[in-house]
Amino acid sequence: MTKNLDELELAACTPIPLDIEHFNPNVVLPYGLTSQNVLDAMNDFLGFLGFISSQLNGRGNPRLESFLMQANFSSIVGEYMTATIPKFCPTLVKNRYHNGHPDMIPAGMYPNDSVQHDIHGIEVKGSRYLKGWQGHNAEDAWLMVFCFDANRPTDEPDGLPPRPFEFLGVFGAQLKKEDWKFSGRSETSRRTITASVTATGHEKMFQNWIYKSPKPSLPWNDPPRARRRGKA
Repeated sequence: MTKNLDELELAACTPIPLDIEHFNPNVVLPYGLTSQNVLDAMNDFLGFLGFISSQLNGRGNPRLESFLMQANFSSIVGEYMTATIPKFCPTLVKNRYHNGHPDMIPAGMYPNDSVQHDIHGIEVKGSRYLKGWQGHNAEDAWLMVFCFDANRPTDEPDGLPPRPFEFLGVFGAQLKKEDWKFSGRSETSRRTITASVTATGHEKMFQNWIYKSPKPSLPWNDPPRARRRGKA
């Protein structure tokens, strides 16, 4: 029997769990950060989101990802990781400077663990996409992106069913200014000018992947074309 919508919504309150075996044992991470630290922080977020979703569901309310603007929810993912990773990695702290860059900096490097802008540290982003990551500036930075899949506010009107939050991959590398390209805009556009990671930057980050989901539909789990056709 097909589950009704209420049952699907309740099931979607429990995020997809993680497994350490899907983390890259050969990844190169800076400032004393480890794959275990990243896993612990990701699990912390899954626990938080599952708790919030269950509480909202119990009150008849939609989950966060189902009503927040997409950019706002992605920001929550990134900000949560920025605030939580230092809990498991004592060599990193959240940058206390308002809108400071980067998001996490080496513990004790700057007075009061606060710096407006410098090259030392890790910039963190959450994204629904596996490429095309954006920032406000083209600059040298160690960038870490947490890619995920989740419902959007437009899913219900479009007739798409509830589904649980899932981390798809985590990628990170030291990028240079040349690994970014400013995105243009028309004279009438009100969109904030942003810089996008180029193909070279994307390749650096994918080569130094931190986590990859075993979900079959993802490109790194897609069987070779010849094999799909039944060839040897």
